[in-house]
Amino acid sequence: MFRIVIPARYESTRFPGKPLALIDGRPMIVCVYERARATRAHEVIVATDDERIAAAARLAGADVCMTASSHASGTDRIAEVARERGFGTDDIVVNLQGDEPRMPAALVEQAAAALAAHPAASIATVAAPVRSREEYLDPNVVKVVTDREGRALYFSRAPIPHDRDGDGHEARRHIGLYAWRTRALLRFAALAPTRLELLEKLEQLRALEHGMEVRVVEAAELPGADINTPEDLARLHGPGA
Repeated sequence: MFRIVIPARYESTRFPGKPLALIDGRPMIVCVYERARATRAHEVIVATDDERIAAAARLAGADVCMTASSHASGTDRIAEVARERGFGTDDIVVNLQGDEPRMPAALVEQAAAALAAHPAASIATVAAPVRSREEYLDPNVVKVVTDREGRALYFSRAPIPHDRDGDGHEARRHIGLYAWRTRALLRFAALAPTRLELLEKLEQLRALEHGMEVRVVEAAELPGADINTPEDLARLHGPGA
């Protein structure tokens, strides 16, 4: 069994009010909630600090947990929910970001199943092959390398592994979907940001720097684009979308 928490905040540097932006006539937060409900999660919670987002989510039938406005990340927000709702230490919690209206239910279930299958792991996440040299070199595409058993070795915005003689065709891009064990989630949220995390601007490096095992599985299918800016939303609605 697993549960899903969807962190959503109104304030966003690049796209204020993003969770309420309309997709096919429905607020984005509702689209994400419906994706979550398409999984076999036994509970789905929307975590927000904004009453407008909460109202839209409740209208769609969502369970809403109001959280502090001071959280630096969605991970901190779901950690507050875990504490507030008294999740069990071994419970599996999937962090489904509120700007992922095209995330396949199959990937959410993959991440949860991967964590359940590896009791020593703290976190499970998903990766997919890099599709082009442009993607390989793009710092906005986070790459991941693992050991032979699927444990993450490193995440980077740099083109890794460095393909000295080729074009990076063996690289994998990280898909930002995380399944957590509650005890690991609460431990992580209590830790200060680490050196590599601050250098790369990648929160998951904090887990690796503290010795947490992160399992990475190959995506069964590719997600649609996440929405970070108004331009991303326009592309979603554009010709051929």
